[in-house]
Amino acid sequence: MQSRMKKHQLSQEEMKSLLLKCQTGTLATINQDGTPYCVPVHYVLFNDAIYLHGLPAGQKLDNLKANPNVCFNVYELQGFLLDPEEKPCDTNTAYHSVVIQGKAELLSDLEDKKTILAAIIRKYTPHLAEKEIPLNMLNGTAVFKISIAQQTGKYYL
Repeated sequence: MQSRMKKHQLSQEEMKSLLLKCQTGTLATINQDGTPYCVPVHYVLFNDAIYLHGLPAGQKLDNLKANPNVCFNVYELQGFLLDPEEKPCDTNTAYHSVVIQGKAELLSDLEDKKTILAAIIRKYTPHLAEKEIPLNMLNGTAVFKISIAQQTGKYYL
């Protein structure tokens, strides 16, 4: 790790706050041929894990089934820090970020899926939180839990 970044670590509470605030993240998985695959996702932090949902078929799902190791990232870009002398190489970025490494597992229990989908609905469409989730949607939606093995957070201002 760069020595200057050791001074810019987010605390556990700051990381949690950022994970609760951000609307999207990036999920990195491994393709069958060993190449990386990154995709933007909606997510929710719930009970100290990251949860994702999506279609029950596709590259992301295939990758997660074949190799559950993932990396997940959220960041908040706050702006650019321009050098007063206008040296382009001394321009910097003000940001907060969290990088998570962990393992993903597909949820199969309908009650667990319902709980997580309800949490996702509360996050993104709170005005619909009281609506019942139809059974066909529960059955037709893949829900993944990312158990956090390692988490780091950084900032620069």
